[in-house]
Amino acid sequence: MGKLTKKAENLLMLAWAQAIIAMAGSLFYSEVMGYVPCELCWYQRILMYPLVVIYGVAAIKKEINIALPGIILSGIGMFVSAYHYLIQKVPAFQEFGGACTGGVPCNAVYVNYFGFITIPFLALTAFIVIFVLSIFLLKEQKK
Repeated sequence: MGKLTKKAENLLMLAWAQAIIAMAGSLFYSEVMGYVPCELCWYQRILMYPLVVIYGVAAIKKEINIALPGIILSGIGMFVSAYHYLIQKVPAFQEFGGACTGGVPCNAVYVNYFGFITIPFLALTAFIVIFVLSIFLLKEQKK
């Protein structure tokens, strides 16, 4: 176990909490609301769910180095979520959404809060928060 500053511990806990909230949200939409995830949703889940374990272990062991793979996963997740959001909201991209394999097209919009908040937007926000917190963790580690 390493010695972490209080700021680093708080950053780890925030990243972990964000990953847990994102995972719980995706499970709520699929298991409670009955929304079937599309192919890109599954890719986002594949990138988000390990972050719960990565940041959880890092927070418990108080080791920032364990959290470093989270930067990679959240960085990739940002691009997948942004692409998925473009497929849903930008007409020029919407034709690509029907090409997803599986029963649900990727341009299907289950929720549309305030006219712009969709499930990929929520995932994008979570990935950005985790990525930024990870960058702050790296800066804190260098101190």
